[in-house]
Amino acid sequence: MSADERVRVELDTTERRFLRAALLDWGGPAKPTDEIAAAIGFSDAARLSGEASRLWDAIEANEGTTVSNWRRALLAAEIVIASDVVGSGLDWTFTSGFSDEKSIAILRGLQRKLPRWRASVQFRVDDEGNVTLADSGRPHAFGSGQTD
Repeated sequence: MSADERVRVELDTTERRFLRAALLDWGGPAKPTDEIAAAIGFSDAARLSGEASRLWDAIEANEGTTVSNWRRALLAAEIVIASDVVGSGLDWTFTSGFSDEKSIAILRGLQRKLPRWRASVQFRVDDEGNVTLADSGRPHAFGSGQTD
């Protein structure tokens, strides 16, 4: 799957609210540096908020966006909720309305749902970007006892 390939991903209402909050938090209270903005895939810190807002508009239109844009959205969410240095960090629960526990659960779901650009110990990715569990007997979540 190429980075420029357009992919439509079905997001539920909660996932949409979560991604919207994560992307829009880059307009405040998050305080990105140019280096963080570039690492995520945005131009620079000054333009990150506007670019993140346009990325949200593309996701909200539900017409699909590029694999590269999905990667930017996911990485932006991962950083903004966790980092108190450059992201929303401890303010996240107040700005988003999501608890830390709920946020991690949603984030893990998105990590499994969005197009993958790399395999991991847990997943294999085929040439079309389809994900399968490497070990179908492995639990989904620590202590959950659920298997695929």
